[in-house]
Amino acid sequence: MLSVSPVTDTRGCVDAAGRHCAAALRAVKSPPMFDVLVYLYENYPALTGAPDPDSLAQKLSAAGFDKDEISDALAWLQGLAQVTRESLSVRDASDRTFRIYPGFERERLGADGVAFLSFLDGAGQLTGAQREIVIERALAVGQQDGEWPVALDKLKLIVLMVLWSQQADIDVLLLEELLDDGDERLLH
Repeated sequence: MLSVSPVTDTRGCVDAAGRHCAAALRAVKSPPMFDVLVYLYENYPALTGAPDPDSLAQKLSAAGFDKDEISDALAWLQGLAQVTRESLSVRDASDRTFRIYPGFERERLGADGVAFLSFLDGAGQLTGAQREIVIERALAVGQQDGEWPVALDKLKLIVLMVLWSQQADIDVLLLEELLDDGDERLLH
C-alpha cells in the first residue's frame, strides 16, 4: 500500500489547506487521461489491486469516463508496467547518482521539470530507477499530448503514479508537494 510516513496511508491524508489528498489531486488541472489515473489512485490502494484491464475498463466506463480517456490511461499504465519490469534489472550502484539531461530531455521536460526531478533526486525521494521511469513516462505523455515541455503539474502526477504503482513509501512533505495545486499558502 502507498503510505504516507510509517503510520498513515494516503486515504486519510490531508494537505496544508485542510483538503483530503484526493480532493487536492482533483484540483490539479489535468487532461482527461490524468482524471482516470487520479480516479484509480483514489479507488485502489495499489495498482496491483486493480482488476484486469477489461474489467477495469468496464468499471471506469460505469464511473462515467469516456472510452478514449480510458484507453489512453490504460495504455499509459501498460507502458508504466513495461518500463518498470525492464528497470527491475537496473539497480543504483550507490545511493548518490548524478543525472545529466541531454538537450532533448531538457527541452521536453522544461527547466521546471528538470529542477523538480533534481530536487527529488537530491532529497533522496526517488531512486535512480524511479527517476528514469518518471522521465520515460513524462516523455510518453508529452508525445501523446504533443505538448512540450511537460507541465509541472503533470510531472508531479506522474511521480505520484510511479510511486503508487511501486507501492513506495512517500514522505508527507513530498506528498504535499506532489498535491500542490500552485495556490499560495500561508506559512505558519
